[in-house]
Amino acid sequence: MAENKDYITSPLENGTVNINEDVITTIAAAAVKDVEGVVALAGDDLAGFLGRKNGGKGLKVTLGEDSVRIECSLVVLYGHSVVEIARNVQTVIHNAVESMTGLKVSNVDVNVSGITMSKA
Repeated sequence: MAENKDYITSPLENGTVNINEDVITTIAAAAVKDVEGVVALAGDDLAGFLGRKNGGKGLKVTLGEDSVRIECSLVVLYGHSVVEIARNVQTVIHNAVESMTGLKVSNVDVNVSGITMSKA
């Protein structure tokens, strides 16, 4: 496997599960794309964001001993409440990562780095 810092390990009854930080990034990116008012992750073009090939440039995952911290930078759509969008992004990322990985999410920090007048 890769260096230890790239994975978080969860001990189970019959062994361990190692989850790469890229998996967490992909889960978070997929959750964010469905939040109303989010146009894209910062640094991703819209086509890449919607297609979810590899993207996630607007996401940073920091693995702790037994928890995960996620920083999300995004572009929002003009006319929507920036604070409400940020709250919704925090909730969907937190819930998606915890439910799909079983890992504790300690923080989801949201940076709104841009605003645009149209979605496409």
